Amino acid sequence: MGIDSESDIEADLQIGPTSLGMVRIFVSAPGIEIPMDFSPDEALEIAEELRASAERARNQQGKKGRKKASPA
Repeated sequence: MGIDSESDIEADLQIGPTSLGMVRIFVSAPGIEIPMDFSPDEALEIAEELRASAERARNQQGKKGRKKASPA
C-alpha cells in the first residue's frame, strides 16, 4: 500500500506532549497500537510537512474543478 492508495482500514490518531518533553503521535486500530515519539524540533518538521501537503492537496482540488478552455 502506498501513500496514494485508498484503504478501508479505520484508525484513531492522537497527538500530544509526553511527560518526558517529547511529542507523541499515537495511532491505534483493531489489534495494533503504534506510539511514535518525536523531539519538539522533529514534531515541528512533521507539522511543516503536513501543512505543505495540505496546500498541495488543496491546489489539486482547485485544478479538478477548473474546466479546460475549448479550442477556438
